[in-house]
Amino acid sequence: YEFGVLTSFAYPIEDSDEKLIVATTRLETMLGDTAVAIHPEDTRYKHLHGKHVVHPFNGRKIPIVCDAELVDMAFGTGAVKITPAHDPNDYECGKRHKLEFITVLTPEGAINNNGSQFEGMMRYDARIAVEEALMEKGLYIGKEPNKMRLGLCSRSGDILEPMITPQWYVNCNGMAKRATDAVRNGELKIVPEEHEKTWFQWLDNIRDWCVSRQLWWGHQIPAWFATKKGEEGVSKLDMNNNDRWIVARNEEEAYTKAEKVLGCTRDEIDLERDEDVLDTWFSSGLFPFSVMGWPEQTDDLKAFYPTSLLETGLDILFFWVARMVMMGLQLTDTLPFHTVYLHAMVRDKEGRKMSKSLGNVIDPLEVISGCTLEHLLSKLDGGNLPPKEVARAKKDQAEDFPEGIPECGSDALRFGLLAYTVQGRDVNMDMKRVVGYRLFCNKLWNATKFALQFVSDFQPTANILDELMSSGKMALRDKFMISRLMACCDTVNTCFQNYKFGDAQAASYAYWMNDLCDVYLELIKPVIKDTSEENKDSRWAAQATLWIALEAGLRILHPMMPFVTEELWQRLPGRGTLGESETESIMLAQFPLCNEAYSNPGSEQSMETTMNVIKACRSLRQQYNIANKVSTCFFVKVASGQPEDSIKSQIDDIKTLGRASVVDVNIDEDSIPKSVGIVVVDETTTVLMDIKGLVDYAAEIKKLQKQLTKNANPLGQLEKKIAAPGYEENVSDDIKAKNLENLNGLKKKAADIEEAIANFKALEELEKN
Repeated sequence: YEFGVLTSFAYPIEDSDEKLIVATTRLETMLGDTAVAIHPEDTRYKHLHGKHVVHPFNGRKIPIVCDAELVDMAFGTGAVKITPAHDPNDYECGKRHKLEFITVLTPEGAINNNGSQFEGMMRYDARIAVEEALMEKGLYIGKEPNKMRLGLCSRSGDILEPMITPQWYVNCNGMAKRATDAVRNGELKIVPEEHEKTWFQWLDNIRDWCVSRQLWWGHQIPAWFATKKGEEGVSKLDMNNNDRWIVARNEEEAYTKAEKVLGCTRDEIDLERDEDVLDTWFSSGLFPFSVMGWPEQTDDLKAFYPTSLLETGLDILFFWVARMVMMGLQLTDTLPFHTVYLHAMVRDKEGRKMSKSLGNVIDPLEVISGCTLEHLLSKLDGGNLPPKEVARAKKDQAEDFPEGIPECGSDALRFGLLAYTVQGRDVNMDMKRVVGYRLFCNKLWNATKFALQFVSDFQPTANILDELMSSGKMALRDKFMISRLMACCDTVNTCFQNYKFGDAQAASYAYWMNDLCDVYLELIKPVIKDTSEENKDSRWAAQATLWIALEAGLRILHPMMPFVTEELWQRLPGRGTLGESETESIMLAQFPLCNEAYSNPGSEQSMETTMNVIKACRSLRQQYNIANKVSTCFFVKVASGQPEDSIKSQIDDIKTLGRASVVDVNIDEDSIPKSVGIVVVDETTTVLMDIKGLVDYAAEIKKLQKQLTKNANPLGQLEKKIAAPGYEENVSDDIKAKNLENLNGLKKKAADIEEAIANFKALEELEKN
């Protein structure tokens, strides 16, 4: 059989020797042609307006219609055969011109009794036979290659054939208007809001809904065809007999209605129930109330309908969500829920939809427990993909998971997926990112276990936060930590309330990694280690702050990482001693709330100033390759007022994180040595480090000169390439731009190295003098 071929043939024009040439890729459908369309402005066919062609096999008169919407004058002959029963575009044309709809195929794919001498032939055999018959009649013109897409059945691989069949429809105009009105007036909220556009696009352009399906399983359509016993010639497929279809709740009700329609008694009536079942989405649309016993007013229906929130995917916003809303309003006069939250769609890292046909589906259980590459490949062998697709999928999986999928755990998977929700519409799933959050789980575990050493001799109370805030024992670092905790509580609660789960995940991650682990834990190490009587109050305040930060931080994370947080929460000191308000599980504990009275913007601003100085100290130590075990002397020049007060109040913290032996603030210029490294923090702050005796200048200069030599080779080669004859004419703009970028980078690197060498030489001279 031939496919991708455009066959041309001619229709004789009635009462004329003239012929009208048309073309088709499905020649057998010409048996069901009921019109030939031309463009109303096509001058070639002006004389044919209102005339007919004659069908060559059955003599049927076929009208020539003018249709500017369907016909392209510049394509082919400018004449189009119309088969309304077997083509979607022709179907619309047929409705516009009130054409006859003639079906020429049986459900088995054979030509039916409308096919003249071709009746009984299978469709592709008929295609060949029709071509031969047209040749015999002198109406065959020829054929030419024509690229086309064939619709294939996903199960059988058979070529799909468009054809009209009797179906059941629901008029959705009124229901759709109520559904759109509910969103427009705010009764129904769609989150994120940008998806309201999709809602209106579907429902403002609603069409009748075909609800019948020819399947084995489903809710059988409650419709019966009624005939009188012994009555013949009454076809249920004939639309003239539509009044014989009885829609009822049950057979008993159907008989009662049929008696009125046929005007006879029950014993004279035969009822045949339609074998079709309802569309899956029709049954699903009834779900919110049908499972509660509707249409009966059950206790469950009164207690649990309507619900509040529906969480689902964008891809079924119309197919399921809209149907639930329309049917809820139509059948119960109540919205089934007041909010729809649409989650992102999970795709692979290249943005492709996960599907069995691509072999790129990631099983969440395999991410949680981990699996080998061999296991992934064996699943493909056990599937139903064609051999070529299996080979391609295996190649992709070997590239994506050469070592298999590492064990990540459900907490890391959940946390990773939440991070992706900030993308909005789609999640391009990259396993490396999930593995990164597994490492965060490890960091959380190790940091908490490490911190537990600091509170091993600490006894919390039920009201420890209030006691701490009113104790008067808190250092600025403690106030900072509690203030950051309050800020995190506020952000996460607000994000949860507004369904911004990705932002909640980011805020909780930043709290643990930045505020608690990188800053506070490091700052309190010397405070906790000092067990002297003089440090007793400061140590207690640090321990109390740390316990509160850990305990509340775990509760903040718990909805996003339930397993690891439960385990760590149970290990905190004081469990079982905190009174009646203490819960057995973190799941039952109150979610942390922000107490504005405990927020302290001043301490956060002060800590920001201090951390900038600490970063400058670290930068200087790194710049001059100072070993960690060597303490250094720093000088800070800072504007008077809040910056100066902040730094002076946190000199101990700067010493701790900056590995400093001395930190002098705003001392006399004469007291600062000449051999110093300098970092300008901002317009108000400069940090200097005394490097006298700490740097082997000769060794550092030698290392830098080696780097300079190493950099000179690629720099020289690139300059030579750019200066070569024909470079400007023969090299593409993209490559020239990339080469220029690389050249500038190498030149800057060379300049930076030369500047560092000059700086070391100048410092070496200063020390000698």
